Amino acid sequence: MVRPQRRSAGWLLGLALLGVQLPALASDSAFPFDREMILDAAPMRGSKRMPILEIGSDGAASIQLWCASVRGQANVGPDSISIVAADVLPAQCAPDRQSRDENLLAALAQVTGWRRSGDVVELLGATTLRFRLVTN
Repeated sequence: MVRPQRRSAGWLLGLALLGVQLPALASDSAFPFDREMILDAAPMRGSKRMPILEIGSDGAASIQLWCASVRGQANVGPDSISIVAADVLPAQCAPDRQSRDENLLAALAQVTGWRRSGDVVELLGATTLRFRLVTN
């Protein structure tokens, strides 16, 4: 028969180990405010530039597109999100890059939800946009 003191010590040790794991589990599913997220897509031919999205804890959004960059505002809830971009300043790019910028901004405007699994954040809407957290 196990003594009550040993049983209590075992429970305390188990709870302590669980307490160490909970913050890591919570951060794995929390929205990554103030972190750069790169669009999970193949680069466009002839360029290494990739779209990057960063949303601050105050809702300020920085959106680097295929060609241009734009500021915006995001409203993030536990599983919901809306992104409103400001007007894009004209940039000198090839028409195909400008078209991809317009398509990406349109997809971001239609985003209504999000989910996270590790370093992957999916923005859900008419088109699912998959981003990866920049880890370097």
